[in-house]
Amino acid sequence: MGDQGQVSLADIEQAAALIKDIAVLTPMEDSRWLSALTGHPVLLKCENLQRAGSFKIRGAYNRMWHLSEEERARGVVAASAGNHAQGVALAAQTLGIEATIFMPEGAPIPKEKATRGYGAHVVFHGRYLEDSLEEARAFQERTGAVLIHPFDNTQIVTGQGTVGLEILDQAPEVDTVVVPCGGGGLLSGIAIAIKAQRPEVKIIGVQAEGAAAYPESLRAGHPVPLTSMSTMADGIAVGLPGEVPFATVRDLVDEIITVTEASLSRAVLVTLERAKLVVEPAGAAAVAAILDDPARFSSPTVGVLSGGNIDPLLLGKVIQHGMAAAGRYLNLQLRIPDRPGGLAGLLVELGAAGANVIEVSHARIDADLSLDEVEVHLQLETRGESHTETVLARLRECGYRVFE
Repeated sequence: MGDQGQVSLADIEQAAALIKDIAVLTPMEDSRWLSALTGHPVLLKCENLQRAGSFKIRGAYNRMWHLSEEERARGVVAASAGNHAQGVALAAQTLGIEATIFMPEGAPIPKEKATRGYGAHVVFHGRYLEDSLEEARAFQERTGAVLIHPFDNTQIVTGQGTVGLEILDQAPEVDTVVVPCGGGGLLSGIAIAIKAQRPEVKIIGVQAEGAAAYPESLRAGHPVPLTSMSTMADGIAVGLPGEVPFATVRDLVDEIITVTEASLSRAVLVTLERAKLVVEPAGAAAVAAILDDPARFSSPTVGVLSGGNIDPLLLGKVIQHGMAAAGRYLNLQLRIPDRPGGLAGLLVELGAAGANVIEVSHARIDADLSLDEVEVHLQLETRGESHTETVLARLRECGYRVFE
């Protein structure tokens, strides 16, 4: 259970003054491609460019700065899939505090290495964040270290709320703010900071469909744990909302929406291509929501890019997944005559249609095939959905039997 005191605008303003020497003022970028899509101005708050690669340093430093000398001497412990770990490790290094971080098995390697690089001790435990958090609490009991919770603490929420102050300063015309949400620390902090000054601004939280604890919890009126989670967005893979952020989300946040894995992949890819910004899947959740339903965002909108710490190997997979989700990969099966030049003729037609062949294989032995037929499996790169339709139409006009 977290510290359940109230967070005020004055608290967040004090935190902003406190963290200004360790956190950078991240840029607010105009997004012409999203603006064109929605028909209204869309800007991106680039917390992926924050120190340690995400907004987490704000809350971690604010929380740890308030520790007494006796508490600092006992050290701190935290549980995190990566971004909170890096925030705690950097804050601890800056304040001269020993830090131990418990990470779930399978946490991204760059996040682990960065956390160790800031001088923290890293221990892997459990499959999910909740497992790591349980072990961190046990460590707290054994050693007396102070637990730095990722989101269920008023000082954490207060620190994250400084993002909201910057949003209003950098985009005073904003009408809607879209925020990735896991446990709810960032979302609740931004909601407090903005609603206290501009109550008419709409605040929307975005969760991964495979790890969306808030919708059911809000329906129930209290935090309800998920029985399972499945998402690439490790930064928002939280199975139980915190008591502290939950109360604020319930009272101040206008809407929680969910996005699919395909939408997250597409958002990572498009943000990389169009904005030239690297974001992790969790950090792209706001962009995914806007891409899914541009008409929903019919007023000046700010999307928060909450983090950019993505494993390069995962980035490669996400790019491929995002291209598939955007209709830029096409998998086909075709039947062609089993005669010399049959495959070459097919490839000529594909080249003429502007499709790039990534992979090709063919099979002659299948009970469904005629004796004079070969089945060809193709993976193609296209320019998008309309180009895909053009390619398919050309193949059918040429008499090929196409099976998608």
